[in-house]
Amino acid sequence: MKRKLIYAAMLAPALFLSSCKEDFIERPSLSGTTTGNYYNNADEVRAATSTLYSGLPWRNYESRAQDAIGDVMGGNMFTYTDTEYLNFTVSAASERVGASWGAFYKIIGYANVMLKTFEEKKASGGGATYLDPAIAECHFIRGMLYFFIARTWGAAPIITDPGATALSGDFNIPRYIQKDVLRFALEELQAAEKGLPESDVPGRVTKYSAKGMMAKLYLYQKDYANAKTKAEEVISSGKYMLVSDYTGMFTKMSMNNNAESLFSIQHQFAQDPWGTANIKNPDRGAGALRTSEADAWEMYVPSVDILKEYEFGDLRRKWSVMEHGWTNPSWKPQRANAPAYNAFMANGFKYDTLQPANDGGSLSPTRANIVKYFAGPGKTYGGEPVLGQGSGNNVVLLRYADVLLIYAEAILAGQASTSDAKALDALNQVRKRAGLNPKTVITNDDILHERRVEFAFEGDYWYDIQRQGYAKAKAIIEKQDRGSKAYGSFLTNFSEDKMYLPIPAGEVVQDPELGKPAVPYYK
Repeated sequence: MKRKLIYAAMLAPALFLSSCKEDFIERPSLSGTTTGNYYNNADEVRAATSTLYSGLPWRNYESRAQDAIGDVMGGNMFTYTDTEYLNFTVSAASERVGASWGAFYKIIGYANVMLKTFEEKKASGGGATYLDPAIAECHFIRGMLYFFIARTWGAAPIITDPGATALSGDFNIPRYIQKDVLRFALEELQAAEKGLPESDVPGRVTKYSAKGMMAKLYLYQKDYANAKTKAEEVISSGKYMLVSDYTGMFTKMSMNNNAESLFSIQHQFAQDPWGTANIKNPDRGAGALRTSEADAWEMYVPSVDILKEYEFGDLRRKWSVMEHGWTNPSWKPQRANAPAYNAFMANGFKYDTLQPANDGGSLSPTRANIVKYFAGPGKTYGGEPVLGQGSGNNVVLLRYADVLLIYAEAILAGQASTSDAKALDALNQVRKRAGLNPKTVITNDDILHERRVEFAFEGDYWYDIQRQGYAKAKAIIEKQDRGSKAYGSFLTNFSEDKMYLPIPAGEVVQDPELGKPAVPYYK
């Protein structure tokens, strides 16, 4: 705890990012010794805050932890690797638990240091016109991450000034009750909303990014009135839209920061430093698409249960999942010394579950693979550029489709059903893109279904299950087939203590207060 949440949080992010080459990522030191002669203009300040968007500090969350927690636990993914998430036997020693915890608090640490630095600079005469938006960016990141922390671990530490904590020598930091962590997150997002601009260059957060995240937090709390208000403000702005190329949002660099994205982790197509690029590619890609340019080892595959969830005719199925008969004529993967494979792929990629694996067949445990965030077999073979495990695709954490479905659910507001025209319009916009007929009345289960297939493999469905409350979550989980094509597997022992993840064991060893009951943050 002491090193991970305090000392590590104080390290200048520049040391971590010193080898980056893109202006959006590269930034100078945040050391207090430079405050007097640096951060004197918008370029210098924005170079600093770009760190908060970079894939580098986010890497340990978005690479595997996001999948294991959001989609394996949620029943959307099957895996032979993270079986403790499949079976809800996650321990405090789990690698994914530690990775996500460490990533979240590291980024919060960066935001904390920047906030203090920029506020000191402003107090000493620095320009408010460029410092205030940067301060608001830091508030947005802190608010979003404390929201993520609260829904992942429930009660958790809140750290705002690691320097003061380190100087005090008191590292006995308690867990704070979830209600207070959520309140803190909301206050941070409110500060962000107040200070962020109406618009900015693509990729930067704006006032509407904060409104959208607030709507999501309010919905989590079942504060339907405020969720509706904030979602409606985003919708009414006219600044966002559902893009027509659904698959391209996740697989094409040219669609990074498109009109549907409210917040995305920014990736670069670069080999070094590790994590600069999006490294989801090999964990999702079909083994039949492994080439000299692109790794693909299908660590996570669509679950049997998610495949049953799609309605007939839902275009999101082929946009999100590869199954027998799925093709991409542009992809023409080839391999050295593999004549049968090369002949099979000569006229374009075919997902075939009958062909032998060595000759181009696809035989995952569920006979399906994930399309989202798989960029293809490499540029030479007709796909997007790939460097081994890395692509240049951003990872989207909040998009306009989410805001629309939040709005519909907020209008439903816990009722049995609604035929409200605005709720129907919001939900049916999402369905229309998917090629489905409009609904004339919607229930909570309709919205949960829509959210599940719309955001499948984006790391969010577990939280949709969790926020239903224990009884409904148990009913959902125990109905899911969490096995493979060869055998079905149904859980019968889901218990209330599984609703939140354990705090990493190493953190509790270093700070025993984390093992004690949570306390209020607000007095």
